Amino acid sequence: MSTGVDDSNENLLGQPAWRVALFYPAQGSWTETDYLSLTGDGPLVEFDNGCIEVLDMPTKEHQRIVQFLFLWLHRFVIEHGLGEVFMAPLPVRLWQDKYREPDLVVVKQGRAEHAGYPCGADLVVEIVSPGVDNRRRDMEIKPGEYCRAGIAEYWIVDPENCTIEVLKLEPGAASYLSHGVFRVGETASSATYAGLAVDVEAVMRAAQGPSQLAVEP
Repeated sequence: MSTGVDDSNENLLGQPAWRVALFYPAQGSWTETDYLSLTGDGPLVEFDNGCIEVLDMPTKEHQRIVQFLFLWLHRFVIEHGLGEVFMAPLPVRLWQDKYREPDLVVVKQGRAEHAGYPCGADLVVEIVSPGVDNRRRDMEIKPGEYCRAGIAEYWIVDPENCTIEVLKLEPGAASYLSHGVFRVGETASSATYAGLAVDVEAVMRAAQGPSQLAVEP
């Protein structure tokens, strides 16, 4: 009796398509050109010294917070003529052979580019995803990397603990200083952009559904 599936493929069903990986460089052998050629609708991928890292797919709750913050940031940046705001996926070149894809990126006019992508940024925002590895990446590893890249301000939005931490980079400093850890009932404010502030409760509430995505004027 026919199952509607080619019988010759029965032994392959449910198995990973391992041979597809042979079309790509081995870990440690990727170049920036190889990495930047990964266009399309696939998962987020970051690049570090010849290796790629495939990131977890974001949840709806994560994306709702990203949308809320994008609308808020975009309005402020456009109104003040500060440049542009982008959301992932967008590779940001931190230094040669090192790319990250922050959830949100503020790029001032005139910032240098490489192969059409920004070299560094002026402000980045990461929404921490569930999981030990994700928390370590956003809260321990990325501060050092974004600092090294000279990114003046880094916002860490932590839905699990309902906090927003704002890190600032003083001129000549080797590490970030904490501008503040803001909680529900407080307003998270920028260390470098006067007037840029957002209600923490509104950010966390945005994760719950589309009705919370509107940004009050």
